Amino acid sequence: ETRSNSQIDLMLGISYGGRADILQACKKIAQKVYNKLLRPKDIDDSLFADELQTSWTDEFPYPDLLIRTSGELRLSDFMLWQSAYTELFFTDTLWPDFGEAEYLEALMSFQSRDRRFGKRKL
Repeated sequence: ETRSNSQIDLMLGISYGGRADILQACKKIAQKVYNKLLRPKDIDDSLFADELQTSWTDEFPYPDLLIRTSGELRLSDFMLWQSAYTELFFTDTLWPDFGEAEYLEALMSFQSRDRRFGKRKL
């Protein structure tokens, strides 16, 4: 399925907070319901995702791999909604020092994973 892919998209979260993004999306939806522009029964995952600040990323809305540098073992409020089924890779390497060797290590780790997108292993 990905054999002919020829590009990589790199997304950096600068001054972005996932919790704030989720909250602002909820407020926008609540306002639409209040103004009778939207019925509560019409709210679904897709509509919610469209209200996120990151909805402009339609081409790649959900990351396949999130690389967390600097030895921190947390998401740090980055793309919380979008990262539900994202594979995580943690490295002690600091961002400015993250290079080709570390990137290849992350890719090799990702390649060996059994992605189930929330489903239990059978």
